[in-house]
Amino acid sequence: MTKALLINYDYCTGCHSCEVACKKILGLPKGEFGIKVTEVGPFQYSEREGVKGVWEWTYMPVVTQACDMCADRTAAGKMPMCVQHCQAWCMYYGEAEELVKKMDGKDRWTLVTTKD
Repeated sequence: MTKALLINYDYCTGCHSCEVACKKILGLPKGEFGIKVTEVGPFQYSEREGVKGVWEWTYMPVVTQACDMCADRTAAGKMPMCVQHCQAWCMYYGEAEELVKKMDGKDRWTLVTTKD
């Protein structure tokens, strides 16, 4: 079975807790990240009537190549550090097939799988 991280970008608040927890568990030096919270916006995404004047401002946790999804922790039955420390509870870990079922088509989601 393929393990994965599922992230709901609509609820990420940009607190960077996942980023800090990941850096600590992996022992990464300054400037290196296993997960990096990026800020997109603010920008006005449309000039169309009805949405004109609506602004987009999103925080996006991006999983980098340094991420091993906390292989030692997950092998011991624990959650990855990023998921455990997510303040907005918008990150999930588990079987990819099960996580896909959470994707409701209403929110913006990203599914990241492990390397086999």
